[in-house]
Amino acid sequence: MKAPASESSSLVTDRNATEGTIATIRRGLSLTPEVARGLWLTLVLAVITTAGKIVVPVTVQRIIDGGIVGAEAIDLGFVAGSLGLAALILAGTVTANVFMNRRLFRASETALRTLRTRAFRHIHDLSLLTQSTEKRGALVSRVTSDVDTVSQFMSFGGIMLIVMSLQVVIATVVMAIYSWPLAILTWLCFVPVLLAMTKIQKRIRSRYQIVRTRVGAMLGSVSEALVGSATIRAYGVTGRTNQEMDGAVAEVRGAQLKVLRPQAVSFSLSEMSDGFTTGMVIVVGIWLGTSTDLLSVGQLVAFVFLVSLFSQPVRMGIEMLNEAQNAVAGWRRVLGVIDTPADVSDPGGAIDPTTGERGPARPDAQPLPAGPLGIEIEDLRYAYPGGPEVLHGLNISIPPRTHVAIVGETGSGKTTLAKLLTRMMDPTSGAVRIGGIEVDRIPFDSLRGRVVMVPQEGFLFDGSIADNLRYGRPDATELQMLAAMEDLGLLDWIEAMPLGLDTPVHQRGEALSAGERQLVALARAYIADPDLIVLDEATSAVDPASDVRLQAAIEGLQRGRTTVTIAHRLSTAERADLALVLDHGHVVEHGRHADLVDLPDGIYARLHRAWVAHRTGTPRPQPVH
Repeated sequence: MKAPASESSSLVTDRNATEGTIATIRRGLSLTPEVARGLWLTLVLAVITTAGKIVVPVTVQRIIDGGIVGAEAIDLGFVAGSLGLAALILAGTVTANVFMNRRLFRASETALRTLRTRAFRHIHDLSLLTQSTEKRGALVSRVTSDVDTVSQFMSFGGIMLIVMSLQVVIATVVMAIYSWPLAILTWLCFVPVLLAMTKIQKRIRSRYQIVRTRVGAMLGSVSEALVGSATIRAYGVTGRTNQEMDGAVAEVRGAQLKVLRPQAVSFSLSEMSDGFTTGMVIVVGIWLGTSTDLLSVGQLVAFVFLVSLFSQPVRMGIEMLNEAQNAVAGWRRVLGVIDTPADVSDPGGAIDPTTGERGPARPDAQPLPAGPLGIEIEDLRYAYPGGPEVLHGLNISIPPRTHVAIVGETGSGKTTLAKLLTRMMDPTSGAVRIGGIEVDRIPFDSLRGRVVMVPQEGFLFDGSIADNLRYGRPDATELQMLAAMEDLGLLDWIEAMPLGLDTPVHQRGEALSAGERQLVALARAYIADPDLIVLDEATSAVDPASDVRLQAAIEGLQRGRTTVTIAHRLSTAERADLALVLDHGHVVEHGRHADLVDLPDGIYARLHRAWVAHRTGTPRPQPVH
């Protein structure tokens, strides 16, 4: 088995931040092939749209030189004909522009759906440990706001950069036809601005990367504050939380302002260059027209229009480049997630986010065999990244349909072992076999369908009780769910709920008590009908009355199944077939409760005495010296 990832997605993003803009865009487009489909037609429409803009200055020149200045009297027929032809061309240009935008929006949104889906699915392929290296809200921002910055650029800015570039080329060609000296003069006036923009864009790019990071951190803080609102109010730290949020918002504002400074400089330079170039063209154009007779009045007026057509894409291009830097920063953060190794990948093959089809499975992938499942753990070791080893060469054999309780003090490695058994993480070395197959070879469809973990906190999704029960079995009917409740001894409880199975639980199940959430979580696991269940003690944080109901439900859930329970309350170990005692990552004792409780110097016996004393309220026996 492979070792767990040793770096977080944020570290991958930091490395991606050194990647060039073009390289980032190229990699991003390779993940969204929908953008390139039919791109040639979109570009043709863009050329038509851009070329149509030249009709105005050309028409103005023709009317002035041919219908006004060059004629003895104003030729109204010539003027009307020229205007009519220009109107037809402009109508075609507008039509082409509409179709271009429709194609562009459709292609960009389809591509971004693929990018967002790919990032979301890849996050789910990461181990819980890797996910925990970044706040949940910050991870959400990579799939939402960061992708939105890419969306805004691709749906408008990307094609506008192409259109503006074409407009500069076409305007330059027509200007050169009218007067090559003035065309050279125009370029000479803008060259210093373009050189300055190169340096300014580098500064904008690096600062936008900071903006995206600050936005992600702010969203992470918002998410954490909303989830922990009850704790915040209970401890009366609303003011402090507000100050922390104000600080996060202020950091975003400060980062945005740092971007605005070079942006303001770039806008000012382009505006100044536009005005200066127009003035120079008029002065030099008049001189050329009066002294050298190389430029007519109509050509000079048309040239002023052409300068505007030339400078407009320069100004808009600068704005689009600024948007591009923001999009590239967002793209890098999304690519940072995708580039993070999927340390818990599906050996059954990844699902393509575009087609929804499953890719090829690993050659050694093997589904779980039919029938009861046993567990074999061989020389299992685990160390969290950058930390010491917490599990040291465990060797455990659990026969099928055995109820095993794992006991130990806090920090002994119980929950870590549970996550390794269910492949929420992969070990540093050693092997975990379920049904004789190493867990990293079992396709997720087989593993998740036959092995279920019920965590200590009964997490529920927003919806009804029935909606949450169906997470384990989407096709479960109401009769099947009621039958499951009856088997678990929960029928009277569900019938006492306001709307029965349709009772809403709200976000995170906050409409229910902790014990009720665990009841739903246990019923959800029962309806999934697994062959192996791992329970991270479901009764550790409930009242005694709920404990009785939960214990009855757990007994119903365990019938006929292999069960591994992280036992915080030793009443669970009392009823288990086998108890395993973990101490500092070692299995130090194993056996039945009746045998372990009588060991004079045993850890299990000491923990049991302390638990009984706490439960009954009697003082702990003092050691004899």
